Amino acid sequence: MNLTTEQREQVATEMKRFGADLNLNNEQKEKLQSALSEGREKIGEYLKNNPNASKADMIAKVKAHRTEIRQRVVNFLSPEQLSKWDSEVAKAKEFLGHKFDA
Repeated sequence: MNLTTEQREQVATEMKRFGADLNLNNEQKEKLQSALSEGREKIGEYLKNNPNASKADMIAKVKAHRTEIRQRVVNFLSPEQLSKWDSEVAKAKEFLGHKFDA
C-alpha cells in the first residue's frame, strides 16, 4: 500500500489526534506501540518474503493482523477506550478504502 506524502501526513495527524482522544496512560501507550509495531513488522516481513503477493493476499494479511491487534488491545483498554478504538478503526477503513480495500 503506497500512500502519497499528503496521505501519510494526514494519517500521522489523525493518529496523534486519536492517541490524545484515547487518553492512554503510559503503560497503555507502551502496549499499543508494541502491538502496532509488531503488526507493521509482520506485514513488512510478509512483503519481503512474498514480493509478488497479490492485492488480495495483502488484504488478507492486513485483516488478520488487524484482528490480532484488536485482540491485544481488548486486554488493556477500558470499555470506553475500546469503543473509541473501534470507531476510529472504522474511520480508517473508510479513509483507506479508496487506496486499500481492507
